[in-house]
Amino acid sequence: MSYRTEEVAYVQPALQPSAAASVQATQQRSTAEYRALDAAHHIHPFSDMGSLNRAGSRVIVKAQGVYLWDSEGNKIIDGMAGLWCVNVGYGRKELADAAYRQMQELPFYNTFFKTTHPPVIELSAMLAELAPEPFNHFFYCNSGSEGNDTVLRIVHQYWATQGKHSKKVVISRKNGYHGSTIAGGTLGGMGYMHDQMPSKVENIVHIDQPYFFGEAQGNLTPEEFALARAQQLEAKILEIGADNVAAFIGEPFQGAGGVIFPASTYWPEIQRICRKYDILLVADEVIGGFGRTGEWFAHQHFGFEPDLITLAKGLTSGYVPMGAVGLHDRVAKAIIEHGDFNHGLTYSGHPVAAAVALANLKLLRDEKIVERVKTDTGPYFQKKLRDTFANHPIVGEIAGAGLVAGLQLAEDPKTRKRFANGGDVGTICRDFCFNGNLIMRATGDRMLLSPPLVINKLEIDEIVSKAKKAIDATAQQLGIS
Repeated sequence: MSYRTEEVAYVQPALQPSAAASVQATQQRSTAEYRALDAAHHIHPFSDMGSLNRAGSRVIVKAQGVYLWDSEGNKIIDGMAGLWCVNVGYGRKELADAAYRQMQELPFYNTFFKTTHPPVIELSAMLAELAPEPFNHFFYCNSGSEGNDTVLRIVHQYWATQGKHSKKVVISRKNGYHGSTIAGGTLGGMGYMHDQMPSKVENIVHIDQPYFFGEAQGNLTPEEFALARAQQLEAKILEIGADNVAAFIGEPFQGAGGVIFPASTYWPEIQRICRKYDILLVADEVIGGFGRTGEWFAHQHFGFEPDLITLAKGLTSGYVPMGAVGLHDRVAKAIIEHGDFNHGLTYSGHPVAAAVALANLKLLRDEKIVERVKTDTGPYFQKKLRDTFANHPIVGEIAGAGLVAGLQLAEDPKTRKRFANGGDVGTICRDFCFNGNLIMRATGDRMLLSPPLVINKLEIDEIVSKAKKAIDATAQQLGIS
């Protein structure tokens, strides 16, 4: 499965004059002018630029709550919270005010040279309050990708402090996603990204993913399959030698890989193996962190205890860039007590980003948004999806918890037979969503949803209704009913 999606032209729905006028008031140029400038000067992430420039980008100009508006006045419901990140929804004045106040008071200073500042101090204390008890120290960066680069540095420094310099190999998973830097891209197990990186980071190897619907064979149950995939970790450790293995890293659920939720047997076995062979366990919480599954951190949903956690996205709800790494006390103690940690970034702990993150976390806490996802909107969302797509002719599985879900498109759901051209089918469905003013992402033959955590039940109904129209239209185009 691929993280990349081709950009295509879309059909403009009929406009409401009032909506068009409201959007036009916020614009400085026409849609055509924006598209021409975009094509002339902007290289988009993960895109076929020739195809995109011929079709023209959709220009997003405004957002509020769970909705976006494009430059033509179309109102779009955002089923992906931007890129899995806008947890508190769009248009929260509290976050804009926090950024404004901080920019006036201290717009920037670094945390090098024995200095610090109140926003990063307060944010660190807040994270220690919200995270599980062993996590009391945090290192800051600008993104999840940089966070996972930082994880590698911490892992290697930790084992150096223990006098175990041979522990260098980090094990990850095929079809995992850990960012798009060279190190993050190497950690992730997506082959098409590796193909563009001849200078991959050394000492990183991969085992198979726990993707039951797509990869289980024979009569294995989901629990048996997940256990077998977890036990690949032990086999790989024995192959390499436990004295040479430093860490295992995984997303609690695979996000960009297709919202793949392993069965309950998976993570306890992974943790058991890591503890048996004295290997650090890293949870990439970039997508799962800050309430997505109904727990503050996704590893809590799956019931395991990591040694390091990578954070980003929901940390600021995407309002400004920021990432972080949380260190278990035993790892932090080793780093703190053994001299210099020679790693840092100009914007590590940026005061404006820290102020926005702090305001964002207070909203999540004080408005009990995470609790509502766990007890109310999350269960409603999951039940609505399962009720709506039960016995659908091309939906083979619905995976997820809280406000994240993956819908598996399949030629024969009952036998788990996938489409031979699954990526094409996913793109067809994604385009029907796009034209129906729903943002639902396609990863190969899996359709993904991850709406803002502030979504209400009527808005959930709208997302599921539009998703069903798109999937029904896909089945009809494929001649399946």
